[in-house]
Amino acid sequence: MNTLFANIINELKEGRPLVLAGILTSEGSSPRGAGSLMLVGERGRIRGSVGGGAVEKLCQEEARDCLDRRCSGERRFGLRQDGPDSTGMACGGEVAVWFQFIDPAQREWRELSEAVLRMAAEHRAGWLVLKLDGSVPALLDGEGRLIFGSCREPAPELAEERCVKTDACFYLPLHVRERAVIFGGGHCAQALAPVLSKVGFRVTVFDCRPEFSMPELFPEAETVICGDYLNIAASVTITASDYVVIMTNGHSHDLEVERQVLQTPAAYVGVIGSRNKAAFISRKLKEEGVPDEALSRVHSPIGTAIKADTPEEIAISIAGEMIYERALLRETRGSRPHRCPMR
Repeated sequence: MNTLFANIINELKEGRPLVLAGILTSEGSSPRGAGSLMLVGERGRIRGSVGGGAVEKLCQEEARDCLDRRCSGERRFGLRQDGPDSTGMACGGEVAVWFQFIDPAQREWRELSEAVLRMAAEHRAGWLVLKLDGSVPALLDGEGRLIFGSCREPAPELAEERCVKTDACFYLPLHVRERAVIFGGGHCAQALAPVLSKVGFRVTVFDCRPEFSMPELFPEAETVICGDYLNIAASVTITASDYVVIMTNGHSHDLEVERQVLQTPAAYVGVIGSRNKAAFISRKLKEEGVPDEALSRVHSPIGTAIKADTPEEIAISIAGEMIYERALLRETRGSRPHRCPMR
């Protein structure tokens, strides 16, 4: 989402018109759900996706038509092989897509995009209100209060992280991305940080060694910290929405960090290493009085079992497990059901 609005600003600076395509409703089986966005310019897709395959191709064609006509509108696509709105796809569902024309002459669009990026930088949730008459959207804060633009209707009841469609507007939640805190700045962390950033995590890297906690080693990271493994709370506060990965430069450091992290409400705790190492650390912590319930939270050996070997493969393995655990947590909270095609 952040990159998409950064793209909008860049394109508007060049005076290029755009179309923002967004799924309003999704019924049955479909690759992407309500709220999925795709930005299209005169040269085609710029960022995002509304489903791939035939439906994405048709959406790009519809967006180009909206660019030519300088207008907004809605269109339905049947993800089946027959029928009046058929895309030829065999998913079996149906999506309604809104095509929002963005006029570079309207300075409000750039101001809106800048406001969205400020909210993201400040880790504040909110709502983008797409108006189904094609006018410039509004922006609400996390409590549903208007903070940019105008909205003729009072905000409906807004459930956390769920899209809401009314006759006049489409309310799209602007999420605060989960944070991944990586303890250790070695070669595996350097491979993992860009992968986690690509899949929607805000990345913090923490190492006790100055040479492994240089920001230039982690250009995708939001924060890089050189701190004390014996007192991590002095440098970073772990919250209930944080995903912690422990991959320091020694078993003793891993033990120290894990001991402290298990006293926090972290959403996920993963520790790199062999089964023997995991058993050793678990036994030591249990001897110190750490309860079994806390130890059962730890994913160690970390990652999905894909027989990873290189740092890059290990990064993919860890990211896969974290994506899965994040999806499970979102479902438990009743927020965003996943759209995995393999379910």
